[in-house]
Amino acid sequence: MARKDSSILILGAGAWGLSTALHLINSGYNNITVLERAEKVPSRYSAGWDLNKIVRAEYEDPFYTDLALTGYVVATTGRAPQKAIDHMEHALSSISSHPSFAPEIRRLNGPKDFRDHTWQYTGPLTGFRGYFNRIAGYAHSADALRGIWEHCAQRGVKFILGETAGKVVEMLYAYDAAFASSSTGSGPQTVNAKGRCVGVKTADGERHLADLTICALGAYGASVMPSLGRFVVARCWSVAHVQLTEVESDYLRGIPTTNVRDLGFFFEPDPKTRLFKLCPLGTGYTNTTADRVSLPPGDQLPPPQDYIPLEDERKLRQLLRETFPWMAERAFVEQKLCWFADTADSEFCIDFVPETNQSLIVLSGDSGHGFKMMPSFGKWVVDLLDHGRQNLARWQWRHTDSRGQDWGTNVSWRIGTSREIRDLIDDKAKVIKARL
Repeated sequence: MARKDSSILILGAGAWGLSTALHLINSGYNNITVLERAEKVPSRYSAGWDLNKIVRAEYEDPFYTDLALTGYVVATTGRAPQKAIDHMEHALSSISSHPSFAPEIRRLNGPKDFRDHTWQYTGPLTGFRGYFNRIAGYAHSADALRGIWEHCAQRGVKFILGETAGKVVEMLYAYDAAFASSSTGSGPQTVNAKGRCVGVKTADGERHLADLTICALGAYGASVMPSLGRFVVARCWSVAHVQLTEVESDYLRGIPTTNVRDLGFFFEPDPKTRLFKLCPLGTGYTNTTADRVSLPPGDQLPPPQDYIPLEDERKLRQLLRETFPWMAERAFVEQKLCWFADTADSEFCIDFVPETNQSLIVLSGDSGHGFKMMPSFGKWVVDLLDHGRQNLARWQWRHTDSRGQDWGTNVSWRIGTSREIRDLIDDKAKVIKARL
């Protein structure tokens, strides 16, 4: 069991890594170092590197509804497949029967009901049906990451940043207690697949030793922990923005975060940048390697990407035609792919890695719904340390091997078919060729 003065190494300064650092220091742990490969926080490698993220409690599983207790509109169009309709009804049921939410929920049975909550709609809202949840909405995700980073740094958490100094390239394991206690990192050069984790090596060749290592690398986790790739898949979805004028931004201020299950979702414009963010809904893209593990592709889509798949663009333009048709043909800017760590059942993994003598914890499986848990997430890590084991079966390490299985479409809120990132690259090449 970790002591309050144990040296703790956190890999990754994303939402879960920062939340863990915050709750650890609040609980009296006083020797915490965070390694992050980006040059600054918020990290561009974090899924939280974004204008905003949805905060809501609509889950088919009441366990997560209770965890997420925190104006959100959810809808389907008249063309929605039955799967999208069923998921919306299950989500509505999860909160309309919950005592904390029921008084704040209103069913919306047509375009007029939607316009009662969003007078700015000028589109037809064809076949729109759904509900309004007054006590859900969104959070400024990048701002939240920056604020927690600054707070933790002021309280003594050490941050090592950069593509060489902060990028983890190897986990270090040893059975040798002398190696574990060495401050110079001298010891066996070969590491074992099992045994106590004693720290990591970064891209600059430095060894960072610790009593406890916590891996919170999101979609990149399996790059240094291959066994994680047996049940966690790196998966991405598209993000796009429309640049608004000051007048247009003011016009849309205060609109509820709106999630149209068969098309996509959007937020009110960011007041600083006047960017209007949209995201298509679908099954996403994976990047499966020869060993059947999916990882972000590195330099296959070098920045600036400024590209999303054509099928995603079509969804977003249809979404705008239904809601704000004056924006439907506007250029999309700051387009990108946002990578998550996905699991087959959308459950998190918050557990000690087996056979490491409680020296290594993995935090993974955000599955596209992890940011909203940021205020509480680190507490669950502290609870794990206090108890010495993960008592919730749903958050335990998985011993199954789901590599090569296409289970992305089995998740209830995902509509469409799963595709590989190489398909996206081929599509982009075709678009460029057609323009020439």
